[in-house]
Amino acid sequence: MSQNLTKPSYSFTSKPSPLCTFLFLIILCIIGFYTVHYPPRNHKNALLFHQIFLSSATNCTISSYLRSLTSHPHLAGTKPSLETIHYVKTHFENLGLDTHTVPFTTLLSYPVHASVSMRFNNGTMLNLPLNETGIDSYASSGLIQPYHAYSPSGTAQGKVVFVNHGREDDYRALGLMGVNVSGCIVIVRKGGSLSRGAAVEIAEQKGALGVLMYTEGDVSRGSLGFGVERGTVMKGVGDPLSPGWAGVEDGERLGLEDNKVSERFPGIPSLPLSFESAQLILESLGGPLEPQQWRDSGRSKLYRVGPGPFMVNFTYRGEKKLKTIHNVFAVIRGLEEPDRYVLLGNHRDAWTYGAVDPNSGTAALLDIARRYTLLKQKGWNPRRTIIFCSWDAEEFGMIGSTEWVEQNLVNIGAKAVAYLNVDCAVQGPGFFSGATPQLDNLIFEVTKKVKDPDSEGATIYDKWTTMNGINNIGRLSGVDSDFAPFLQHAGVPSVDIYYGRDFPVYHTAFDSFSWMVNYADPFFWRHVAVAGVWGLLGLHLADDPVLPLNYLSYAQQLQEHKDALSSFLDANISLTPLATSIQELASAAKLANDEAKTVMAREFTDDLPALKLRALNDRLMLAERGFLDADGIKGREWFKHLIYGPGSNHESKVGFFPGISDAIAESMKMSRKDGQGQAAIQHEIWRVGRAIQRAAAALKGELT
Repeated sequence: MSQNLTKPSYSFTSKPSPLCTFLFLIILCIIGFYTVHYPPRNHKNALLFHQIFLSSATNCTISSYLRSLTSHPHLAGTKPSLETIHYVKTHFENLGLDTHTVPFTTLLSYPVHASVSMRFNNGTMLNLPLNETGIDSYASSGLIQPYHAYSPSGTAQGKVVFVNHGREDDYRALGLMGVNVSGCIVIVRKGGSLSRGAAVEIAEQKGALGVLMYTEGDVSRGSLGFGVERGTVMKGVGDPLSPGWAGVEDGERLGLEDNKVSERFPGIPSLPLSFESAQLILESLGGPLEPQQWRDSGRSKLYRVGPGPFMVNFTYRGEKKLKTIHNVFAVIRGLEEPDRYVLLGNHRDAWTYGAVDPNSGTAALLDIARRYTLLKQKGWNPRRTIIFCSWDAEEFGMIGSTEWVEQNLVNIGAKAVAYLNVDCAVQGPGFFSGATPQLDNLIFEVTKKVKDPDSEGATIYDKWTTMNGINNIGRLSGVDSDFAPFLQHAGVPSVDIYYGRDFPVYHTAFDSFSWMVNYADPFFWRHVAVAGVWGLLGLHLADDPVLPLNYLSYAQQLQEHKDALSSFLDANISLTPLATSIQELASAAKLANDEAKTVMAREFTDDLPALKLRALNDRLMLAERGFLDADGIKGREWFKHLIYGPGSNHESKVGFFPGISDAIAESMKMSRKDGQGQAAIQHEIWRVGRAIQRAAAALKGELT
């Protein structure tokens, strides 16, 4: 018997619940919001954001920042400097950036009293003016009288000898004339690539009682001889009471009598003079005739070098004080790699008004922050974290940046991609750059995208390479600015850029907004150019999927360094350790470049493992750390970088391999037959060779 069975039928005729509809619409809105405000990261979007960054520049904005920053002097540790700290911090906060300050307690140095007088044989006396003329009132303007920070207090009385730039060669020339500076006061014409502190150190070694120092300036660029160049004479960098560790409020501090502290300071007093005051001394000197070469090399008018016949009485009294300094930071957190840091830094403190040094750079930094904020409003977020750094107390010896690097050394070593420094953004005409070599290609590419401020229709790259040729990026061996702790202590790839080689009102009361407008950058287009290069470098390093670090350039530069070094060495010194290790680095760099090309070819597909990209970038980032040596440079162990760092020989023509350079200088002092000097050179060559091998191994990313 059959049975008719009917299948049940199901129909969904009921409407979805209001809650489901609401949730669906919310999801669509979220997807739409992120599609509009967080567009997918690709090459076209990157170019668009670069164009928006460049097109959002305004010279009047940078000008207004600089006018505000230079409204009063702001020497580190003084009350007016707190207003500048507040201005920078408030600017970052008003942009909506994550902003904070980090204080350190450090030893700074200030003047109390100074005097210089000439006493002639007829009994008359002349007191020399030590402050700049043309300044209405130092007290009302907030200016600190000219001085050399960390100069010891003391009184010196004696005859004066002119020692030109104060180099060893200059003292040898005086010796040939029968002039001995022992027991005399020396007067130094600053220059000749010798630092202020080095000139005082050499004078002390020669037996001088004190040092008077002046600069000649440049009349054609607003220097009439009335400015007085302040500056530090302390050796090394960072707080002298906390060498190697951060000077935090309740942390360890050495005493002033500790040898590690006292050796940082000169043993004889020194003072800066204006060109006009120095000229009063120079024109009155007796003794042998000045060498013709000295006479032809500057504005100074003198015919004889001394000593005497008059006497100079020179007194300086200063005080060293513990002061709280403040670094200011603003952070844009990266989306994909928030634990990888690209740092843009500039110091904020100034000896006087600081229009060029350093606040032309500060104004550019503030404008980059403004423009990055505009990009965020249009949907941009960096791949990696960007940190804006406003350092304090750089003028005293890179103190703010050094203390922060020492405090954060492990994290910086593990996570810092690059440090991009600008100190004096605009000093005059012409673009200049210094960098570690793996950043050369990136600098060239970026300068091709930024308009030259002084040539219609040309880029910075066009003008730059026309003036200086292709190989025109300097290296960062000097202790000149805040890149020093990042590169020479922590091994972070670094850049330093600026417009103009130098400027005649450096560290004087005339480094003002007025001087900037009249002589350096009347319409602030050079400021715009520096900010353009600086900001684009930051965007590439923060956003490029593969870090734009090319170690083939490094290997090529090291090869050139090796070839140049050979001319300073005897035939029995072997450069094989360098040749072999450089070849290893070149091979590793080629493999890394090939891998980068492969990654970039696949970057916009979905099959690239994120871990593989991360591993490649970490190797590119960490390779620079390989050039560090735990023992540091002999005699200056804080400096760890064996490729770029300061040498102890102030007149060395070797601007790289500081340990080798020092060993060569020491060997020159010994007998040529002394094998110890040769062995020391060879040892330093081996050390550098091993450092290059470490960098190559880091780039390969494999264990032996």
